[in-house]
Amino acid sequence: MIVCAPPAPAFAQEPALIPDNIIFVTSTGYWEESGDPLNVLDPESGKTADKQPDATEVPVQRGYYKLIAVRQPEGNAHIFLQQIALDANGPKMISSAELDEFSAMKVYVTDIRPETSNGVVRQPGLFATVYLKTDPTATEPETWTVLIDDIGDIKVERETN
Repeated sequence: MIVCAPPAPAFAQEPALIPDNIIFVTSTGYWEESGDPLNVLDPESGKTADKQPDATEVPVQRGYYKLIAVRQPEGNAHIFLQQIALDANGPKMISSAELDEFSAMKVYVTDIRPETSNGVVRQPGLFATVYLKTDPTATEPETWTVLIDDIGDIKVERETN
């Protein structure tokens, strides 16, 4: 005997991974730390072919950045910058900070875009463009950039043409 029954409706049993108030997430850029603070001062250190790593060396830590726009109850958004490390167990957030420059303006974020969408960034750091309005009825958004240079300094500024 063959019994045919209609398929059971599919319902999500797991809680949502991303909260509803997350309106934009952009992963871009990259960072790298050797674990040796003196290595930053001497970019040629460790580049000789005959140097063998010793047991006390800290492995190089690498990762990328995320910019996240979080909608607030008032309708405006706060933007957070996260530093994500890549390790054997997968991505791991190692720092998260609110970008107060945006929060102070009570912005309405309309988009966040990375410098490139091809997934390849040639130099360490981050460059992303944030499109926002300080007045939700404005027709055109303002364009702001978030920049992290190769030594980790963060700059948030209005884009100028």
